Amino acid sequence: MRPKHILIAGTVAFAITIGAGFWNEESTAEVQIMIPDNPAAFDKTQTAATQTAVAPVQDELHQALGVTSDEEIYDALYNGQSLAEVAASRSRDVRDVIALQTAQLSAQLDDRLAGGSLSREAYEAHKAELAEVITRSVTNAT
Repeated sequence: MRPKHILIAGTVAFAITIGAGFWNEESTAEVQIMIPDNPAAFDKTQTAATQTAVAPVQDELHQALGVTSDEEIYDALYNGQSLAEVAASRSRDVRDVIALQTAQLSAQLDDRLAGGSLSREAYEAHKAELAEVITRSVTNAT
């Protein structure tokens, strides 16, 4: 294949991948904007204080692994470490990482079943193998 064809095929594949994300029902959400009845009475200082009070808490995975950023995780994985090795190098229990990921993926499966995008049979099959799949993934076991 010529480089021009590779570039075109790659661009099309990228567009399809990105486009699928935009059309996915789970990724689209309605946004409600609350506008006060009297815009002049809108207190910006109160809004700023409220926003800082609701600052996001450090990611649960970061806490379980003992890292402070996604970059640390990315770099470790890029250098061939498993999540289990990252946790161990920071004196963290890998079981916490497995439990966290199992709980998060289990909640996603529950949502997909409730939303109708997953059949009961597929739900039960995925649920049955969830812990094993996550354990293999975290430890890089084949």
